Amino acid sequence: MSAITRISAMRIAVSYGPELSFLVLLRMLIGMHRPDIIDSKSRVHPVSLFNLQSNYDFVIIGGGSAGSVLANRLSENGNWSVLLLEAGLDEPDLSDVPAMFPIIQLTPFDWQYKTHPSDNYCKAMNEHRCNWPRGKVLGGSSVLNAMLYVRGNKKDYDSWEKMGNPGWSYEKVLPYFKKSENMTIEKYQDSPYHSTGGPLTIEHFKYYSSVTQTLIKAGTEMGYDIVDVNGATQTGFTLSHGTLRDGLRCSTAKAFLRTAGKRKNLHISTLSMAEKILIREDGNSKTAYGVQFRKGSKRRIVKASREVILSAGAIQSPQLLMLSGIGPKDHLDELKIPLVKDVPGVGENLQDHVAIGGMNFLVTRPANDTGVRSFTFNLPKSITAAALRQFAINRSGVLYTTTVAEGMAFINTKYANKSADYPDIQLFLSSVSDNTDGGLFGKRDCNIRDDFYAHMYENILYMDSYTVMPLLLRPRSRGYVKLNSSDPRVHPIIVPNYFDDPHDLDILAEGAMFVKNMTNTPTMEQLKARPNPNKIPECSSFEYSSAEYWRCFARYYTLTIYHPCGTCKMGPSSDKMAVVDARLRVHGVNGLRVIDASIMPQIPSGNTNAPTIMIAEKAADMIKEDWKI
Repeated sequence: MSAITRISAMRIAVSYGPELSFLVLLRMLIGMHRPDIIDSKSRVHPVSLFNLQSNYDFVIIGGGSAGSVLANRLSENGNWSVLLLEAGLDEPDLSDVPAMFPIIQLTPFDWQYKTHPSDNYCKAMNEHRCNWPRGKVLGGSSVLNAMLYVRGNKKDYDSWEKMGNPGWSYEKVLPYFKKSENMTIEKYQDSPYHSTGGPLTIEHFKYYSSVTQTLIKAGTEMGYDIVDVNGATQTGFTLSHGTLRDGLRCSTAKAFLRTAGKRKNLHISTLSMAEKILIREDGNSKTAYGVQFRKGSKRRIVKASREVILSAGAIQSPQLLMLSGIGPKDHLDELKIPLVKDVPGVGENLQDHVAIGGMNFLVTRPANDTGVRSFTFNLPKSITAAALRQFAINRSGVLYTTTVAEGMAFINTKYANKSADYPDIQLFLSSVSDNTDGGLFGKRDCNIRDDFYAHMYENILYMDSYTVMPLLLRPRSRGYVKLNSSDPRVHPIIVPNYFDDPHDLDILAEGAMFVKNMTNTPTMEQLKARPNPNKIPECSSFEYSSAEYWRCFARYYTLTIYHPCGTCKMGPSSDKMAVVDARLRVHGVNGLRVIDASIMPQIPSGNTNAPTIMIAEKAADMIKEDWKI
């Protein structure tokens, strides 16, 4: 370990003390001044094991972005009893604070998954493994994410229908996006693409740094319009839309469970980890009839008289199916799990939006920049006692920002059809950089090696910078999830196979070159925008900003955008890799549905939280139709 690496690692370690003190103080101030965050009257009150029924009409596994919606919508029918099982606790107060979202990762509210080691990607990470945060909490990953509300492209859903899934065209799913939505951005309230009055509140972030507005202006100088990316046209730049209520996080737990939690026909059991779906076999017929779960040291079985609904997400839904004997026969045989149904597609078709991280550019603060907004997010200058007071007392300030994506854009590379409004790259416009957060957030959350961070950022520490992250919207590469053990507590093997198809790397490199070219716009030249002078040593043989350089860079600073999906693919029975049909029923097993991001046959062209909520809204109506309610 070099001297600079040791110094960098020691500096970051020492800074954890002040960080912890800040969080304790913030929590105290919330308790004293923010009853809207504490929200004691509306918080979910979990059912005790003593009051748990032995039988419910519906048992939902997973209280995340999909499960919270389903628990609400199914319990609207007062004649149905519904049990929601969640392995985690209720969402913590700190998760409401938008700027604190990186802090929640790698805590007990996160499953703390890591990808399997690879020599083709995540090479700047410890053990060549990328962190894959997933929410272990009521609200699931909607409690950990950056709160971005993005629906994807119309063509995504039309493609789902063309793949043999009737009812999933854009025209058919748009009403379900609108059903959950309470759009508060005034200029979009009368749009035919939006609605008001739904449980999920959509807002602009209450605070953004001035460099974000500058980056959006640079985007217009690159030939793009400012658009509603969830409206008629996706291609263009925008200030981000967020799942926010009065500037605070609006998770699915806040939006859907707090309003339904007092219904007598809905029980919510936290700290309850599902271990197995129980299947009854009668000749050739197989029917799910219950769930085995563990709460603390106690193991319980609860029965479902109508359906078991699996909403555990793209990692755990296939894991639980396989633990229950539903999956690829050969793989289950290896682990000596009795086969219930040979479904080879379980765990396959894994997709994620892969990005290039660490693309920071130094800027010179304008002499006339004396406004109320900070120019960039700079940890020692932004997170101060004044910022705490602003948040706690005045309900304003920098803690109301998401930092990593205050703005965003959808752009076309040379590989896209520019006339089709089907962009192939999304950009996150970020006011924070790896050098301006001092290594406290990005380095830790992304599992970056000490030596890589020290080489790339230590000598430009806290210099004004911004980051633009290009991410690949429609990867061709496919990964998989497999069991590591028959023990449900052991994390499965996650192999994303980023860049398995080299065309993915080609598109992503084009996106990076676009980001670099933004520095040549008149607006960014006024800021003297310039790239990080430090280069990845293993990539230094390539000309800087060439496609070859960015391909190399992407293999090192590989960044997940936290959008795993596709591992329980929706498709017709003629598709041997399909796991569920168009009504999300597991092929060959009665009384069992999968309803979450895992059913997506192809990843949408945008963040996946809003589509997952849409899927649950649509599925709830399908369940009501199927039971003729």
